[in-house]
Amino acid sequence: MSPDADAGPAIEQRVPLRELNSFGLPAVARALVRVRSDADVRRVLEHPRHGCAGKFVLGGGSNIVFTRDVDALVLKVEVAGRRLVGETPDAWIVEAGAGENWHGFVDWTLAQGWPGLENLALIPGSVGAAPVQNIGAYGVELADRFDSLDAVDLVTGRSVTLDARACRFGYRDSVFKHALSGKSLITRVRLRLPRPWRPVLGYLDLERKVAETGIESPDPRTLFDWVCSIRRAKLPDPALLGNAGSFFKNPVVSPEQCRDIIGRDPEVVHYLLPDGRCKLAAGWLIDACGWKGKTVGRAGVYEKQALVLVNRGGASGAEVLTLARAIQESVYGRFGIRLEPEPVVV
Repeated sequence: MSPDADAGPAIEQRVPLRELNSFGLPAVARALVRVRSDADVRRVLEHPRHGCAGKFVLGGGSNIVFTRDVDALVLKVEVAGRRLVGETPDAWIVEAGAGENWHGFVDWTLAQGWPGLENLALIPGSVGAAPVQNIGAYGVELADRFDSLDAVDLVTGRSVTLDARACRFGYRDSVFKHALSGKSLITRVRLRLPRPWRPVLGYLDLERKVAETGIESPDPRTLFDWVCSIRRAKLPDPALLGNAGSFFKNPVVSPEQCRDIIGRDPEVVHYLLPDGRCKLAAGWLIDACGWKGKTVGRAGVYEKQALVLVNRGGASGAEVLTLARAIQESVYGRFGIRLEPEPVVV
């Protein structure tokens, strides 16, 4: 560690990253610093030796595939805290530090009586990573609940506040994957939870829960429990089987492409979008190509959900990518669709 405490938070050298990514992939950071405030970021930027070094922002590590060591200063985001910052007749405004666990934050908002995030329960990762990916599940995206966020410019050290327009949210996408990639570190996120609360149930798995239970108007905690149950039945616990959740984005195709695919494969799982396009279930496409449960090296496709790639034990990032590319080629060969990975590949 750096002995110069006045130069900023301690700089750790040659830090293994296997335990800091949910896939459990081997990699080593040349140097790492744990960021717990905006001031920590500025101190790092002012550091005589590390200020000019390349920076790599690491949150919960749940959406990343390490294929090599990181020859940069890793900024491990650990900003804590959660609170209600505003209340209006039509919304609660809640804030969380970027280092907070996302699922824990969702659970906490419900416990406080501020519902609205229950469809996003059990998504792995940190609060700060949620807007980067514009996480979404079961009919709700982060963008639907977003208010604003605070970030630190990694060039100037200035703190800035960005609203939804500035974040340029798209499907599993944001400005932090493009113009601000590697240039900004999110420290706090604020969400607008609408009131009165209404359940979002327009998703097949949730409709099945309604039919199974006979509960047509579930309360927030019931909906939260349903989502957790659905996800646990489909997705492996990263603590037990390394993974990064859904590995591929659900492809969006034109009405013509959708009709063509349905004509050839009537059972394809698809969802009509408001603009007339069609979202196809990537997991169904992968399963249809026979990949569910298959293994390449020490990386495999999860037996219960073809959309999830897993580390069978000791897998490397290269093995995961080899498997992913083989799946992409299979799906393209059969359906003419190029699947796009969700995780960041390093």
